[in-house]
Amino acid sequence: MPVRDDAPKLNRSGLIGRIARGQPKLPLRDVDDAVRLVFERIAAALGDGERVELRGFGSFGARRRAARLARNPRTGERVAVGDRRAVRFKPGRILRDRVQPRPPEA
Repeated sequence: MPVRDDAPKLNRSGLIGRIARGQPKLPLRDVDDAVRLVFERIAAALGDGERVELRGFGSFGARRRAARLARNPRTGERVAVGDRRAVRFKPGRILRDRVQPRPPEA
């Protein structure tokens, strides 16, 4: 299901704000540091070729994409694209069920 253009968006600062409101005893600076650190560690692990799994949320991994011939959409010209690594996210069951609840079993 595609995301609507008018759908509400949550960016990093919004996430920090929501966590801070839910944990009023934590200073905003500490929440900001914690969120930044989590994102940095995930990025560092992916950069080192590791897989990151957050139970109930999902897993991140880097996959190698083979070199291929593509087309420039403007000119139609064939272009060689080198091999590269791309980040992949696979949602966990709990996240999938929150986004798209499963129908009750009969």
